[in-house]
Amino acid sequence: MLKIFKWIVPASVVLLAVIVYACSSKLNLAPQGALLPANVTNNSGVQGLLIGAYALLSGENDPGQNLGNGSAASNYVYGSECADDAYKGSTPSDQPDAIPLMTWSLAQSGTSSYLDEKWVVLYSGIQRANDVIRTMRISPTIAPSDTVEYEAEARFLRGFYHFEGKKIFNNFPYVSELISFVNSNLDVPNSINGSYIDIWPDIVADLSYAVNNLPNTQPNIGRVNKWAAMAFLAKAYMYQHKYDSALPLLQQVITQGTTSAGTPYALEPIYESNFNPAQKNGTESIFACQASVNDGSSTATNGGNGDTGDELDFPYNNGPGCCGFNNPSWNLVQAYKTDANGLPLLDGSYNNNPLISDPAEAPWAGTIDPRLDWAVGRPGLPYFDWGTIDSTWVRDLEDDGPFVPKKNAYAKSQVGTYSSTETVFWGASEVDANNVNLCRLADVILWAAECEAQAGNLDQAETYVNMIRARAANTQGYVYLNATYNAPTSTYSPQTTPGGNYKVSQYASGAFSGQGQAYALNAIYMERRLELAMEGQRFFDLARYDNGTGTMAATLNAYVNGDKNRTGFWRVNSSATFTKGVNECFAIPLNEIQAENATGKVYLVQNPGYQ
Repeated sequence: MLKIFKWIVPASVVLLAVIVYACSSKLNLAPQGALLPANVTNNSGVQGLLIGAYALLSGENDPGQNLGNGSAASNYVYGSECADDAYKGSTPSDQPDAIPLMTWSLAQSGTSSYLDEKWVVLYSGIQRANDVIRTMRISPTIAPSDTVEYEAEARFLRGFYHFEGKKIFNNFPYVSELISFVNSNLDVPNSINGSYIDIWPDIVADLSYAVNNLPNTQPNIGRVNKWAAMAFLAKAYMYQHKYDSALPLLQQVITQGTTSAGTPYALEPIYESNFNPAQKNGTESIFACQASVNDGSSTATNGGNGDTGDELDFPYNNGPGCCGFNNPSWNLVQAYKTDANGLPLLDGSYNNNPLISDPAEAPWAGTIDPRLDWAVGRPGLPYFDWGTIDSTWVRDLEDDGPFVPKKNAYAKSQVGTYSSTETVFWGASEVDANNVNLCRLADVILWAAECEAQAGNLDQAETYVNMIRARAANTQGYVYLNATYNAPTSTYSPQTTPGGNYKVSQYASGAFSGQGQAYALNAIYMERRLELAMEGQRFFDLARYDNGTGTMAATLNAYVNGDKNRTGFWRVNSSATFTKGVNECFAIPLNEIQAENATGKVYLVQNPGYQ
C-alpha cells in the first residue's frame, strides 16, 4: 500500500514513526505518540500522512495494535461467514471468536477479538485522515489547490471508514478533525437523550465533498478519483434507501466514469480477471485496496503490504495456503443451479436435493452457472494450476463441507511473483499481492438495476442485469478439465471439456416487466449473490434489503435449518437463531464501551438487544 504514491516513498519512510503512532483506537484517549508539526506541515509531509490514511484500507499495518482476521479489508468474517455464503472452516477450536458472531449469539457480557480489531482499525484510519486535514491547514507552504486535493482524498477516506463502521456496528460515533487528544474534552457520543445519533449526513457530506473536489484522473494507481467517490456516495444513498438520489450518480459512473488512469470503466470480458493479481486494477476496478509483496515491507511478525487479512482463507495444506478457513457453504453452492433456460431458480428450490457435488447421493445433473467454479473450489475440478481438488484440501470435512475458497487465491505459476518470498511469521506463501476489491463496476451496475426496479423502470433494470449475465456466459472464461491454466489471462486451454454442465442465459426481453417489480427485485438480489459471492458483501446486502421487514432473519434462519442436515457445524449449532431487530448489526465492543465511559459519563451506548 505504501507504494501507491511512488514519487513520495522516501518521505513516507522518514515520516513513518510520526504517522503510525498518531492515533488511538479509543475515540478521545491519549495516542501513543504525537505529530510533530514542524516535520510534517510541508507538502511531502502531508502527502506522507495521506499515505498513512490509505494504508489502513488493508485492515492491517497499525503498529502497536494486535490486528488479525477480524479487521481484514475483505470483511469475509462479517460479510460471508456471518451470512449464508461461508462456514468458519478449519476446526471449531481454531479462531473460536468467530463462532458467536456467525451464530448470532454474542451478548454484551461476552466479547469477540474480531469486533475489537475492526473497531480499532476503523478509528485508526479515521484519525489518520483527520491528521491530514488538521496538519494541512497549518501549513504555510501548501498551495490552495493542493489543500483542496488533500482534503478531498482525506474526507473520502474518513467517509469510507465511517461507512464501514456504520454498516457493521450501526450506532458508530462520527469523529471529525475537531476531535483529537488536544481537544479530548469534546464529547463523542453515539446517542443523545436516549436516541442514537444518525451519522449518515456526516458520511454523505464527506463523500459529497470528495465528489465535488477530486479530479477525474490521478497520477497513481490506488488514489481515489471523482468517479470512485461518486460510486461510494451512491452506495451511501442505497443504504439509506434513497434510490432517487443514488440512481443519477450510478448512471454517471456507468456511462462516463474512468479509472484513475483515465480508462473508461468496463466489465472485464473474463470474470476471473477481477480476482487475478496479474490483472488487478483493470477496467472494472473502481476502488481497491492495493496489495504488493517482495517490496521490503514484510518482517518476521508483519506481512507488510500484502493481503494479510485473508492469510487464512486458502485450502488446507494444498494450493497456495495452509489453513482451511472461510469454506463456501452448501447453501451458496446450490444457488448456482440454473433451470432449463439457463436462469436462476428464484423460487428458492435451488436448495432442495439433489445437491451439486453431493458426495453421498446422486448429485445434481442439471445445469449450473459457470461463476460457481471461480467463486468456489469443488472436488474433482482443477484449482488453477495447483492440481485437482479432493478431500485432503479440506481440514475438517464433517464441519466444513467439501468446498474451498478460491476468489482470493493465486496460481502456482505466480508463486514468488505475486506471493511473498520474504520471511513472514509462519508462512510467506500466505501473503500475496491480490488486491481486495472494495468496489467494482459489476457492483455499481447491479445497484443501478435495483434503483431502476424500485422506480418501476423494469426494462432498464433487466438490461443492467443482462449485462452481468452476458459476461458470465462468455465461454472463454469457463473452467475446463484436462487443460492448462494460463495465469496471465485467467483462461484454460484447450477449451474442450467444461468443468460443469454450464448454462447461463440472459432474461428474455420483457421478462421483468411481464413478471412485475417483486420478481425483478428478487432476480436482482439473486444476481448480486451469484456475482459477488465470497466477497464479504452478502450479510450487508441482506441487512439493506431487510429495512425492518424481517426478511434477513427469515433467510438466515432457513439457512441454518437447511445446512444443519449437511454439515457438522450447523448440527452442533442448530439452535442458532437470528433475531430480528438485533442481529442486523454487530455488538459494539465491550472494551470500547468501558474505555469511553470510564469517567462515569456515558458517551457510548450499546446497540439494542445486546444489553
